[in-house]
Amino acid sequence: MKAVILVGGEGTRLQPLTCNTPKALVPVLNIPFLEHVIRHLSKHGVKDVVLTIGHLAEPIESYFGDGSRLGVRLNYSVEDTPLGTAGGIKNAEKYVDDTFLALNGDIFSDLDISDMLAFHRERKAKATISLTPVEDPTAYGLIETDATGRIMQFLEKPEPIQITTNMINAGTYVLEPDVLARVPSQTRVSIERDTFPSLLEDGEPVYAYPSAGYWMDTGTPEKYLQLHRDLLAGKSSHYTPETDAEVIIGGHSSVHPTAQIDGPVLVGDNCSIGQGVKLKGPVVIGNDCAVLEDTVIEDSVIWHHVRLGHHAELKKSMVADHCLIGAGCSVVECVLGDNVTVVAGGKPDPGSRIWPGETVGAKKD
Repeated sequence: MKAVILVGGEGTRLQPLTCNTPKALVPVLNIPFLEHVIRHLSKHGVKDVVLTIGHLAEPIESYFGDGSRLGVRLNYSVEDTPLGTAGGIKNAEKYVDDTFLALNGDIFSDLDISDMLAFHRERKAKATISLTPVEDPTAYGLIETDATGRIMQFLEKPEPIQITTNMINAGTYVLEPDVLARVPSQTRVSIERDTFPSLLEDGEPVYAYPSAGYWMDTGTPEKYLQLHRDLLAGKSSHYTPETDAEVIIGGHSSVHPTAQIDGPVLVGDNCSIGQGVKLKGPVVIGNDCAVLEDTVIEDSVIWHHVRLGHHAELKKSMVADHCLIGAGCSVVECVLGDNVTVVAGGKPDPGSRIWPGETVGAKKD
């Protein structure tokens, strides 16, 4: 079984976290997002994976290589210009010669790939679209089906009075290779808005596969933070830490005996947690970080090589690589890009996004 994963986008909704880091390498529980996805596919027997890359392609190839470390064979399909979902899959056409999977590269899911594939084959479908339930479907495209699961119509961003289902497109597809014959080469085409509707118009068998498993579109900082809350709370059956402990401390990390840690908390390798520090989970701290005395961290995700000075405060925030939060500074509900320095004086507004390399003022207690 082969899979094509669309990871060529710029991740603009996740900025400033993705200014220097491709969204495929954004860490989730201190492991690149895409590594979780590939490992999940491998568990379901998918051993050949094609990554459609474009923006910041080199770091992705450098990290994943030929895929052997993850038990798969990786190929790369490079987009010189953005081609959209269908166009990106079309660009990888030379690598697929049989029924294959296609995935949006920012979806974190417990989807049962094996069962979805069996569903597709039993119905002799031309395309099968995974569905997931949401509380408010008005912001999404709805999919209406008959009793057998065959899709009857697509409804883009419906009015409340039009809603007959809360099931939306979950971003994973099983496709027959001849579907790509409908997509022009080197042309920007949307599989959701162009290809699937055209299949429906021509009477081709297009089916929907509903799943109640965990699902998250990680395209925004808010959803990215929520993903960590959910994973640390054990809401995903496939992506959980390797131990059931509420507090996980990485190798060569030190924690002062006076530090107070209320899980769930994950601390990476080579970290230092100082005297009187308070970590109130959910908290994830990356590798090579230092948290100095009497600092408080709550409901936050910190990447790698970050330093927090003494008496600092970090709450409901995300901090990218190589940041410095100065002594006595308070950062609440903020997103910091790479190499940001926070110093005493002033205060970042809650909800602000701070771009890589900036120096900003923060309240000093």
